[in-house]
Amino acid sequence: MFIQILWIVFFVSLAIQLFYLLILFGRFAFFYKKKTEKPSIEKEPVTVVIAAHNERSNLKKIIPLLFQQDYPNFDVMVINDRSYDGTKKVLEQLMAIYPKLRTVTVNYTPNHVTSKKYALTLGIKVAKNDVLLLTDADCRPKTDKWIELMTAPVRLKGKDFALGFSQYESQTGLLNKWIQIETLWTAIQYFSFALWKSPFMGVGRNLCYRRSFFMAKKAFKGLWDIECGDDDLFVNLHANSSNVAVVVDPDSIIYSVPKSTWEEYFIQKKRHFHAGKYYTTGNKQKVGWYAFSHFLFWITGLVLLIFSVIQQNWEQILVIMGIIIIRSMLITSLFRLSRKKLEGNIKVLFAPVFDVMYIGYFWILGSLGYLSKKVKWK
Repeated sequence: MFIQILWIVFFVSLAIQLFYLLILFGRFAFFYKKKTEKPSIEKEPVTVVIAAHNERSNLKKIIPLLFQQDYPNFDVMVINDRSYDGTKKVLEQLMAIYPKLRTVTVNYTPNHVTSKKYALTLGIKVAKNDVLLLTDADCRPKTDKWIELMTAPVRLKGKDFALGFSQYESQTGLLNKWIQIETLWTAIQYFSFALWKSPFMGVGRNLCYRRSFFMAKKAFKGLWDIECGDDDLFVNLHANSSNVAVVVDPDSIIYSVPKSTWEEYFIQKKRHFHAGKYYTTGNKQKVGWYAFSHFLFWITGLVLLIFSVIQQNWEQILVIMGIIIIRSMLITSLFRLSRKKLEGNIKVLFAPVFDVMYIGYFWILGSLGYLSKKVKWK
């Protein structure tokens, strides 16, 4: 009876997995095609917004890159959030070089709000233009078409949100390879659900919306006391089936500086997982059903495999191994084609290994982040 229940759970979890991999995520990976659109004549002005806390060295790099963008009408707003590393002096020097660079200085954060949301709100309130494109100080656009591509859905199609992809720079080492593929997996999820008219998050390193929309929603109302989530929780709260577009183009992506130690990475991801506890119930279920069926698939499959080996039931061994191999091939194809669409690169290493390791990563680190009472931005 116990073995029969295991087989039932194994096949039910497999069916749920195939639904996600082939239908939900597969729509993006296997079937999505970027629409060819004519270059727009309208070039509505844009403000690039960066909240920076002790980012002196990174601002020296990103500001010159931003002003190389091939877009005729934009400025850059940097919110200097309580920095004490010489950021203010660097910004003054850069403003002398780039007249369209503007800054706001935050000297303190009120007790009832969190630092980054407060900084962003002050900067957005005084932004010169209505179309806002958000990123971070440690980022860099891949091409000079970033502003035009990322803002197009908001400028030209009336969307409230444009969700972009932000990958991390490629470096040597196991940590960087993990960061790269985990970031790609996260993007596959939120891009796929957005294409199914069921968006649930975005990333603030590459996110566009209007200042008027932000102010109409009373900034981060309902989110002020949550340290994280100025991006994904804001999207989660206000995105719907008709007001979100995804920007799928290798020329639209942003590269960020990855964490260099496992400790730094775990702290960062703990903060990201912490935001998940504030998602709506429906949005939690979107990710939860996949994660739970993923866990059951591997656990029941492993137990059944062990029993089959003990009983020397070679037919069952072949069935289980065949299903695992086919699913691993599907996962690899999903990652390869998704990466090609997002980055123009089909190289994906160790996707099946990542798939297995992700179980422990999600349930252990995710639980720690979800159950934590407080996290910090900087």
